[in-house]
Amino acid sequence: MGSSPVSPKPNRPRKRARLLYENRISLYSFFVALPGLLVSTVLTWMQPWSVGSRISLTVAELFAWWLLALALQEQTTRPLQTLANVIGSLRDEDYSFRARNATAEDALGELSLEVNALADMLSGQKIRTIEATALLQRVVDEIDAPLFAFDPATELRLVNPAGEHLLRQNRTRMMGRKAAEIGLQECLKATNETVVELNVGESQARWLLRRSSFRQNGVPHTLVVLSDVSRALREEERKAWQRLIRVLGHELSNSLAPIKSIAGSLNSRVQMTSIDPEVRSDLQRGLEIIETRSASLQRFLEAYRKLAQMPKPHLKDVPLAPLVSRVAALETRLKVCVREGPNIVFLADPDQLEQMLINLIRNAADAVLETTGATSKHIKEGCNGNTDGVVVRWDVDAYQIILGIEDEGPGLLNPSNVFTPFYTTKPNGSGVGLVLCRQIAEAHGGAIEIANRRDGPGCLVKVVLPRLAVMTSPS
Repeated sequence: MGSSPVSPKPNRPRKRARLLYENRISLYSFFVALPGLLVSTVLTWMQPWSVGSRISLTVAELFAWWLLALALQEQTTRPLQTLANVIGSLRDEDYSFRARNATAEDALGELSLEVNALADMLSGQKIRTIEATALLQRVVDEIDAPLFAFDPATELRLVNPAGEHLLRQNRTRMMGRKAAEIGLQECLKATNETVVELNVGESQARWLLRRSSFRQNGVPHTLVVLSDVSRALREEERKAWQRLIRVLGHELSNSLAPIKSIAGSLNSRVQMTSIDPEVRSDLQRGLEIIETRSASLQRFLEAYRKLAQMPKPHLKDVPLAPLVSRVAALETRLKVCVREGPNIVFLADPDQLEQMLINLIRNAADAVLETTGATSKHIKEGCNGNTDGVVVRWDVDAYQIILGIEDEGPGLLNPSNVFTPFYTTKPNGSGVGLVLCRQIAEAHGGAIEIANRRDGPGCLVKVVLPRLAVMTSPS
């Protein structure tokens, strides 16, 4: 079998080998001293001395020349090596080294001075950069608005504590994950300066999206800042429907009162009038319907008027455990299980909190009683059986109280509408209760979240109240 020919390597220009700088210094010093050495050697050998003396003198001259060459090499290369080490340290961002013998009296000293000045300047810049970075990180951490930064591959590269709280995840677990994996893909797609709703956790908040770009190490990044505008938008919505309630309430009340009065008067006169009994019965039935519906509409309007005119909370010390137990005992249709948490006394309006808890527990009981056979089962078993029905529990931390109300009802079909005014799924509901509860919680500086339970059927209501009074003015 024949071997394949080997293609010749391309001819490359060869670099001439150069002597090292130290060797060149030694060689140059030899050439400088060579004429003197030759003259000295010739004169030495011309003297009438013995051969041994002439050889010894020649060797001594060569040794002296060698020592001077070494000294010249040392004085020439050592400062340059020192400067090279200093510059190498600067390249590695180590600014602790400085060149020695930095004086303005010679050229090498001036070079050392310049290198030292460069090291001082870079050291100062590094310190200022570290301080600026630390300040920026501190500012980012202190911002209440969630902040995120994504690289071109939409992977998370920066998040502040507010962002961790929003996503309920630690930054160590989130770093490097894509926006779609942590539920923030909408922030990169939505139009800038618009309101977005994020499906993260159980949050039902609406966020104002601000998006901008920056570069880090030459790579473009996207900065996303979210501002919670839920409460502000709710305040505007609340003011709008409160104005509507006032106008409609005023006009309808002025009309319903005389209608009810006239219907009652006509009903009395019909009873005293001698007419056909069948006709009288029809008239009385119609007038009673008018009177009853007028009274119902008046009560309906009074409920909304109460919501529109809720007073400012009157704060006082409130022990939580007795308040919850007292409200739970008011529900007589089934047993409400109270799982007591830490003993806590905090500033609140006890009347408003009681009204809020009454509405929330009544809603939970209504949901449980909608389940087939729930009435007898939960009345018998209550907190001691396998089924709890309605459970009220709470916990506290350094800043807030977290109150939870769980039920085993059918759950929420449309969680996004639970706080919509006038919206209700109950045949006799008014759509006021949950709106009033949220208004009370927010007037105390707190919040309410309602969502379906993850551990089974039913609904979970979480009320967060501050331990210290953070009161807001009601609309």
